[in-house]
Amino acid sequence: MTGEQNEYGDDSGGGRRRSRWLKIAGGTLAGVLVLGAGGAGWAYWKLNDNIKSVDINSALGDDRPARSEPTPSPSASAEPLPSGALNILVLGSDSRSGKENAELGGGDEDSGARSDTAMVVHIDEGRTEATVVSIPRDTLVTRPSCPLASGGSTAVAYNAMFNSAYSVGGPVCAVKTVESLTNVRMDHYIEIDFAGFAKLVDALGGVTVTTDEDIDDDDSHLKLKAGTHHLDGEQALALARTRHGIGDGSDLGRIGLQQKLVKALLEQIASTNLLTDPTQLYAVADAVTGSLTTDTGLDSLSELMSLGQSLKGLSSDDTKTVMMPVVTAPYDRNRVVADEPEAGELWESLK
Repeated sequence: MTGEQNEYGDDSGGGRRRSRWLKIAGGTLAGVLVLGAGGAGWAYWKLNDNIKSVDINSALGDDRPARSEPTPSPSASAEPLPSGALNILVLGSDSRSGKENAELGGGDEDSGARSDTAMVVHIDEGRTEATVVSIPRDTLVTRPSCPLASGGSTAVAYNAMFNSAYSVGGPVCAVKTVESLTNVRMDHYIEIDFAGFAKLVDALGGVTVTTDEDIDDDDSHLKLKAGTHHLDGEQALALARTRHGIGDGSDLGRIGLQQKLVKALLEQIASTNLLTDPTQLYAVADAVTGSLTTDTGLDSLSELMSLGQSLKGLSSDDTKTVMMPVVTAPYDRNRVVADEPEAGELWESLK
């Protein structure tokens, strides 16, 4: 984590910028919709079709934490924007197989897809405050039995690494494991493919990142001196994957790098006037939608746009980034476990 932290590892110094970035993202998506309505409807439909989805609600059924009950709105309108509290699980998935991913610094072809980045984005009722909680992939958890798309289910696993849920059961098991860990209902799911992320960085012309220490990681193939660097998509993806070349080599250091990278990406979006360049706007939108997998409640541009519009009142000072409190696992110094009661209190505060 970077910046001044609160008891949960809060890094809220960039709250004003994060709010601005949310509005920029909404404006970019609005531009895509305008582009579609302005005589290039084919582009809208192609972008819409890019988005992949998983029916998580049907797969998990009713054996889940309760949904948040929104307070009825005192004003009535034909189609009011949603304003209730939301919890969204955001995963960064990393396919290490295939020629393209091997060229981007992936592992061997048998390693398959995995999720090395997990964040629970909590938006308060009224959608004027938000909290983003990172869950370290090395956290040991009880992984619940998860339904499989092919039929049957996985076995319960004790002291399993958190990110193994995605490996054995995909998005459905990832959501169920997070809900089991937090006892908080995930209203939506968004997965961002790292290879698509690299294409997005290139479509934006690269990103500028400042590192506090030298990075030399043979696994991610990244070597950088401490300082400011302008990275292309391949280098940005390597930075997102880096863990062994920094600090103590743990996932906690990688979380800090990934947060820097997200900020750098959004700053690049802020400095690029996409709405005046339809060609670049389309390239960026194509990269974004092509890298997304969502639940069926967010699997269209119109649904994503509705979500973005509902966040327009988010206060610049009321968005904070935290990490789930963890401590070294007593039986494995290379792993962590939730630090109780602090972790439980954090999740309870997001209900």
